[in-house]
Amino acid sequence: MLESLRENLRNAINKLVGASSVDEETVTSFVRDIQRALIQADVNVKLVLDISERVKRRALEEKPPPGISRKDQIVKILYEELSLMLGQESKLELKRDKTNIIMMVGIQGSGKTSTVAKLARYLLKKNQKVGVIAADTFRPGAVTQLRTLCESFGIEVYYSESEKNPVKICIEGKKYFEGKKDVVIIDTAGRHKEEKGLLEEMESIAREVKPDVNILVVDGTIGQQCYSQALAFHQVYPVGGIIVTKLDGASKGGGALAAVAATGAKILFITNGERIDDIEEFSPTRFVGRLLGLGDIKALLEMVKQAEVEVDEKRVKRIIGGKMTMNDLLYQLEQTKKLGSLRKIVEHLPGISGMVKGEDLEKLEERISVYRSIIQSMTKEERENPEMINSSRIKRIALGSGRNDKDVRELLTRYKQMKTFVKMNRSRELRQMLRRMGSGVNE
Repeated sequence: MLESLRENLRNAINKLVGASSVDEETVTSFVRDIQRALIQADVNVKLVLDISERVKRRALEEKPPPGISRKDQIVKILYEELSLMLGQESKLELKRDKTNIIMMVGIQGSGKTSTVAKLARYLLKKNQKVGVIAADTFRPGAVTQLRTLCESFGIEVYYSESEKNPVKICIEGKKYFEGKKDVVIIDTAGRHKEEKGLLEEMESIAREVKPDVNILVVDGTIGQQCYSQALAFHQVYPVGGIIVTKLDGASKGGGALAAVAATGAKILFITNGERIDDIEEFSPTRFVGRLLGLGDIKALLEMVKQAEVEVDEKRVKRIIGGKMTMNDLLYQLEQTKKLGSLRKIVEHLPGISGMVKGEDLEKLEERISVYRSIIQSMTKEERENPEMINSSRIKRIALGSGRNDKDVRELLTRYKQMKTFVKMNRSRELRQMLRRMGSGVNE
């Protein structure tokens, strides 16, 4: 997520941490690095100057509280100012005992239809009864795409093969779902802010259906252009919330988020991948924590919950206690698959996310299938006690798994490294980092 921005911000922090002392020259250099990182991420120049001025002033004037170093204090200031730049935390509010109507709008290519499916799936896992209205009659294949995405997860889609008037489809769809669903999401046709006819269509749908919330979907790859886009839609019909998409590969994602926040609109969700589960509630503070390498334990726990990953408490205690086996490692690999990419998991881990390079994670992901086949070729005794694996056993395991000796030795090395890492990184370090950033360690 926002790989270049994250890397540039962390490089600036590492440079600050590595400085022999913190004087005005050090702070000025740090602020200059932050400016460069934000401008490269397409954040509005005036916004960059404002935030850098505040960071510099506070870094020079504010005294760190007892127990906090000057360097930690400056990082904390950056954390607070970046969070402030991205707006207030907002949640999608749904009313009880009624059918909530959500109208989704956005320009073509923003990923709106797939985002409709992602939001429907997200709400379904929150125990909401969800229905979707396919009202995009403008783009060929839109209805088929929506049905394919939703119906595989048991989400009912209302559509019409004969009716081409989207307003009538929405009216009939609302009648069909009224009283049967907690939430109904309308997928409207993609629009450009200059296409008056389509904007008028959106206004007509809103007037007839009277949605409880109008959500604008914006493409994170277009950067600060999101500002004018959000304003154009808001002028036609009030936008109650925004979802920013495609942040997994968006070099301009920082600019998009900052631009949206500058309109005063509420960013409700962000999407960061192609999987239907790649959507999360947006929290500026937690998002910035991940950018700066400080992690986001709450989001990771939510990912685990949403992915319906099993938590084996006995196994976890054994791993933390330094008694990890190859069975435990295999279990971790299988559970990791359910969460998606390793990159996404690691960026949520405090103290670890800033230490691992993206290319290293990609290589490790490629190796997971190799490791899995090797572990499955081991005997029960070898899985329970990997230390017993000698040269002859390595040759047998390699032959049985269709791999080579080097692959088996590599896995054994990884296993030992992980075991050592777990022993060295108990919760104490984690708690210290969270405390430094002013987060509640007991949350």
